[in-house]
Amino acid sequence: MPVFPEEPEIHESLPGPGVPFPRESDAQALNAPATGGAPATAPTTVAAPATVPGPRPAPPRPAPPRAARPGPPLPIPKPGQGPRRPAPATPQVEVQRIAATPARAVEHADDAIDLLLDAGRDPGTILVLTVGEAHPWQQHELSFGEERYWAQLADGGDVFYADAALARPVRREVVVLVVNGGTPARAAEAYTEALGRATALLVVCGEAGPATVGTAAAAPAAGRPVNA
Repeated sequence: MPVFPEEPEIHESLPGPGVPFPRESDAQALNAPATGGAPATAPTTVAAPATVPGPRPAPPRPAPPRAARPGPPLPIPKPGQGPRRPAPATPQVEVQRIAATPARAVEHADDAIDLLLDAGRDPGTILVLTVGEAHPWQQHELSFGEERYWAQLADGGDVFYADAALARPVRREVVVLVVNGGTPARAAEAYTEALGRATALLVVCGEAGPATVGTAAAAPAAGRPVNA
């Protein structure tokens, strides 16, 4: 029987200085079979659980409006200091005077009426008022009865003759006041009433009312009425 030479025995030696000790994993890798073994399983890394977002914070509430700083108090208008409204314009009435005695006042009044009609004045715009005795034309119209007399006034198509103490609310553009009698006090009262009935012109035949009227135009020469 052949004798083989004895192989020298190899002993594991400790690593020398500066050589690190083999890791445990390296030792396991050396001890694992070369073939037929299951592959080494890589260490599994466990992922950290995903953070679930919480509810979104509500939008910030708007800050409450700041209170307005108190300013100086508004001035309170005192009674009687409000804006003054202009007074309504009052239509001015032109006043014309014709000097005449009570005996001739009717005659001068008829002449004044003729001048007004010749100037183009509509007869329905003229009112004749007498302070004393009724005008002859008024007496003529009353002879047909009062109903017909007042119907002429309502119709308004002709010159109307009446007493200065007329109670009905009658107004016309031209009023001719005939001072053919009566007292001075009655004449003054008739003047005021006649001025309130005229809307454009007042012709005074005789002495009645103030000598001058501030709101009226200057009176023309006596005996000649204005063709207004």
